[in-house]
Amino acid sequence: MDLSVMFFGADDASAGHAAKYGDILAIAKAADQLGFTAVWTPERHFQQVGQLFPNPALLSAALATATERIHLRAGSLVLPLHHPLRIAEDWAVVDNLSRGRIGVSVATGWHSRDFVLAPAAYEDRRERASRDLALLRRLWAGEAVEFTDGAGGRVAVTSQPRPYSAALPLWTTTSGSPRTWEAAGRMRTHILGATIGQTRDELAAKIRLYRDAYAAAPNQPGAPPEGTVTLMAHTFVAATDELAREQAGGPLKAYLRSYVAQTAANKQGVAGSQGARVDALSEEQLGALTAFAFQRYLSWGSLIGSPETCRKSLADLADLGCDEVACFVDFGLGADDVLTSLTRLADLSREAR
Repeated sequence: MDLSVMFFGADDASAGHAAKYGDILAIAKAADQLGFTAVWTPERHFQQVGQLFPNPALLSAALATATERIHLRAGSLVLPLHHPLRIAEDWAVVDNLSRGRIGVSVATGWHSRDFVLAPAAYEDRRERASRDLALLRRLWAGEAVEFTDGAGGRVAVTSQPRPYSAALPLWTTTSGSPRTWEAAGRMRTHILGATIGQTRDELAAKIRLYRDAYAAAPNQPGAPPEGTVTLMAHTFVAATDELAREQAGGPLKAYLRSYVAQTAANKQGVAGSQGARVDALSEEQLGALTAFAFQRYLSWGSLIGSPETCRKSLADLADLGCDEVACFVDFGLGADDVLTSLTRLADLSREAR
């Protein structure tokens, strides 16, 4: 099993954004030297959570010049917010800077506020994402594709610069819907999911659904014979379980609380009316909900604990059919704590391969 590092965005920037970017560079360099497979950076807009990450291509370009072997991936890129030509151009630059160390996980987007950047794309964002993913593959392969130009005419253009890699490694991001797992298999992309918010049995069923759909799907340009299942998990490895939970407990609870508040701010919520229900909770109820989520997550799905506890968790995820764990490290811990945890995790990474 591969282990990678994922940034997703804690909301504390009291030390300033410049200092936070310095932390990201330091952690990415350490992950590169310690042998991790990849660094994932997301796309987030106009939110407290994730405020450092408006453009994964831009940050990955910086990381490409600061690292040597680690892969640099968008986790995730909100496809309906962008013209596919812009995506092909930007990531071809990063691909060349990194000498072929890139990957992109595409998402449909979910928060209505993100679509300030493209309000007309919100309602049919799922259809747009599916259409543009196929188009992105064609552009990456060097195919001339027709678009409307400034004079209203149709013109065939080829994306430039040409990428270093012949194929663009693509993931589909899922928030948990079985339909998305199946769709990713049909499109023959890898898949980026998360352990949180579902039981072990539910996750096992979704992985089987994805594998079956992938095996039955026709070949796609640049797609490998088998897809990669990447699962995100909050990660902090300490000397003992007690120390890990003590150090990670406060930051993770605060992060979960901020994430719930962000969900409440979405006009439609995650599932239509969920945002309204969360928004109606009192502070005491919200605190109790966060504490419950934290305890449940510790029981299954996280990599928070001693090396032995995390070793067992990794073995369990491998048994489920997981190929890679994207270790979510920036949920509020200090950079020094994250770096210490990564050193311990590197030993587990070598064992897990």
